[in-house]
Amino acid sequence: MNKPEENSLFQMKPFEEKPDICVTVPGSKSMTNRALLLAALSEGQSVLKGVQFSEDSRVFMEALREIGYSVAVDEDRAKVVIGGRGTKIPKDNVSVYVGSAGTAARFLTAMLALSGGRYEVTSSEQMKGRPMRPLLEALEQLGVIFEYKERPYAFPFAICGRRNVPCEKVFLNIDESSQFLSALLLAGVLYENGFLIKLTGKRDAKAYVKISMKMMREFGCHMEQRTENEYALLPEQSYTAREYQIEPDVSAACYFYAMAAVNGGTALVRHVHFDSTQGDIRFLYVLEKMGCEVKDEPEGIRVTGKNDGSLHGVRINMSDFSDQTMTLAAVAVFADSPTEISGVSHIRRQESDRIHGIVTELSRLGIRCQEKEDGISILPGKIEPAVIQTYDDHRMAMAFAIIGTKIPGIVIENPLCCRKTYEKYFEVLTNLNLSLN
Repeated sequence: MNKPEENSLFQMKPFEEKPDICVTVPGSKSMTNRALLLAALSEGQSVLKGVQFSEDSRVFMEALREIGYSVAVDEDRAKVVIGGRGTKIPKDNVSVYVGSAGTAARFLTAMLALSGGRYEVTSSEQMKGRPMRPLLEALEQLGVIFEYKERPYAFPFAICGRRNVPCEKVFLNIDESSQFLSALLLAGVLYENGFLIKLTGKRDAKAYVKISMKMMREFGCHMEQRTENEYALLPEQSYTAREYQIEPDVSAACYFYAMAAVNGGTALVRHVHFDSTQGDIRFLYVLEKMGCEVKDEPEGIRVTGKNDGSLHGVRINMSDFSDQTMTLAAVAVFADSPTEISGVSHIRRQESDRIHGIVTELSRLGIRCQEKEDGISILPGKIEPAVIQTYDDHRMAMAFAIIGTKIPGIVIENPLCCRKTYEKYFEVLTNLNLSLN
């Protein structure tokens, strides 16, 4: 494998023998961006350790600087020090860019909107097409005034202050993204009287919401989940600055576990354990169901594929760990029976239409599959060489590379789109392959 370059094609090189992988992955993107927001809203200096440095987190940190926060970065030690200001936002009239980062876009929008200031908020072209309306409508219920520059309820927009209107209950639909709920919860300390969030809609996937709630408690804020669909932000809450260790990114770890599964090898990812709060840890149970051995060892979880490389197809609802849909699709092509993935209709409006993208690229590889509204049916078969289109979607690039670790002739288009969450992914793959040959 070669070193990736901007807008290049990356020629995958299959492992020449069964891999014995041992890697350390960056910190969790989800937890990194939550910790950045919580530290900014805390009173005093917080030290964040195990920070993931990626395009998303850099956009988030730069936005905090634009708003007036002190953000000191030490990439070599994966550490960030933030000078928090409590519920007092340093600047109340600036322009903020949120890039393509869904967490930055939703979390920062909620923070700025509830602060009562005036802000211009812009994004990448990709983020303009991603869902924002349910969050913006909820913020309007809390008195926030928006002025939309291009399309209603989409970036770019101006936040034009907040009316002082009483609001005890907010209605919110999270069918398209649970980040809407996390955004209101995390930034809710800025609404001094507190409020109740009542969920509407059908989606009940809340793994990332649980991470938000846990981290809020760790930073000293108390809230209540009163029923399955009711969350209460209590009055006069605040966050306390602290030193905080961020977990390794389980989403990133799963790519290496999948490589072990399809190649009949082994993969150990350091410091990843089953007590992780991240929903993607559930992907390991899927690999176990497909025939892999999964062990939580002192150094980290180890996955071992069957020696003959055989895997079983599965039927699985991935609503609560949907980031691994593409990873499972890449593994499923090597199974001995069909795989049915459901519960993931919301991934059509993420960085790309991921369901359509998976079906298109699997078809390009000669794999028969069926696109459904909320999922995919995949029939294993003979894989043909192909150039994989990635749609500027980091997870498409990283997941389809799994196939190229076993099958020759797989080329990944624009590999550096993975900078969004895992900058050195393809360099790690290159080094792994070199060390095995």
